[in-house]
Amino acid sequence: MKPISVDLLAQRLEAERKARPDGAINRMLYECLRGAIHDASLPAASRLPPSRDLAAQLGISRNTVMHAYEQLMAEGYAKGLTGSGTYVADRIPDPPSLPRAAMASTHGAPAVAARLSRRGRQVIDKALAQTRQWGAFMPGLPDITQVPQQKLAKIVARLARSQSPAMLSYAAGGGHPALHRSLAVYLRQARSVVCEPEQIVVTEGVHQAIDLITRVLGDPGDTAWVEEPGYWGTRSVLEINGIRLKPLPVDAEGMRPPPGDRPAAQAPRFAFVTPSHQYPLGAVMSMSRRLDLLAHAARDGTWVVEDDYDSEFRFAGQPIASLQGLLPNAPAAQVIYVGTFSKTLYPGLRIAYMVVPASVATAFRTAQSELYRGGHMLMQAALAEFIDSGLYAAHIRKMRLVYAARRAFLIALVQQWLGADWIHEYDTGAGLHLVLALPEGMDDVAVTEACAAQGVLVRPLSRYYLGRRRRSGLLLGFASVPQEQMLAPFEIVVRCIRQAVPA
Repeated sequence: MKPISVDLLAQRLEAERKARPDGAINRMLYECLRGAIHDASLPAASRLPPSRDLAAQLGISRNTVMHAYEQLMAEGYAKGLTGSGTYVADRIPDPPSLPRAAMASTHGAPAVAARLSRRGRQVIDKALAQTRQWGAFMPGLPDITQVPQQKLAKIVARLARSQSPAMLSYAAGGGHPALHRSLAVYLRQARSVVCEPEQIVVTEGVHQAIDLITRVLGDPGDTAWVEEPGYWGTRSVLEINGIRLKPLPVDAEGMRPPPGDRPAAQAPRFAFVTPSHQYPLGAVMSMSRRLDLLAHAARDGTWVVEDDYDSEFRFAGQPIASLQGLLPNAPAAQVIYVGTFSKTLYPGLRIAYMVVPASVATAFRTAQSELYRGGHMLMQAALAEFIDSGLYAAHIRKMRLVYAARRAFLIALVQQWLGADWIHEYDTGAGLHLVLALPEGMDDVAVTEACAAQGVLVRPLSRYYLGRRRRSGLLLGFASVPQEQMLAPFEIVVRCIRQAVPA
């Protein structure tokens, strides 16, 4: 059987011969082999094709191949083993250095930046996602070690033994019908969402849901109301789709819509809100604000996108119903409800969902199939069974108690080491993080970097603002940190804060 490496070398040698028709064939073959070794197409310690076979496949003389192999061995790229053949060396020499001009043209930052689109540069320049996603005090991260993986894995394994071909194909129709049915029941009971299974569209995360919403319902140049401060991920997706952002301030009652009437030309196309637990400050949108926002939407034809962030984890008081369920029968109430399994189970699952009005449900399912060609049907079917069995609700109840205890412990640390007034004034008994309100003028980005240098992950509050008026603070996620592991990293946070106090 012809090894795949022969096809690789044949392709590269043909390209070299076209580029340098007068070049020496043995030199070109040597350079193709050396390049394949450097880029690991021919891995370290792997066996090179026998010289006779490679010559026959490439249509060149065996002496040419042997000459290239000998050159590789002379330079330390390969070794010959008597009676076994020629092998790539265990340790590869460093690649030859390129001339300075060539390096500038191929690897220099200005050249790379010039090849990016304006949208691409915008995403890269404003990127806030962290490379490390686990540890104290990473915000927005659940305790993934507590997920009942064995129970979920048993469901997946059983379904995998009898799955149909459709389960291994693309996820047309907005996801698996079983998950649609299970979510419809769960959302009615747990979140007072009014919906039928046909209104649910399963997506690969909230970011894809927002991207799909803006592509199906918005055009470049449309305006979106967003919370100030608000989730940077939502802003990034909107901006790259050409949506203009209008930040609206957040107070103790949530996002504050502007008062009074406005010309139709100034009406926003979208309003993105986190009413149950405002991200990042933690406020709960009051009933008067909710009704005011729905009234704006009905009058202006605005699509309200409700990101039900952290709604499952409320530790005091009565559960807060969804915004979507307030006016279920109003024809002009254009509310899209967005939820995810990232916080209730684990982010790597990459399964979120939307509840869209029935009038646009078919359009959303069609657009999703056209744009993203989703999959994960087996996991979606397993999730449906996981929900129907009661295991999902039981896990949420268990983690609600775990997170409440961790939150209380972190609050006690803040009160003991800094004082109760350091906890942000809009904080409510919910969610997976706390916000520390830093003294005015303190550089929260510098504090964040100082913490990161010592292995502690926090987020600067100022980066969640769009405008110039920014409040300094730190987001501390407590969900993934057991109480017995909190003190040491918290001491680092306190030390970095105290070192940042101006003299």
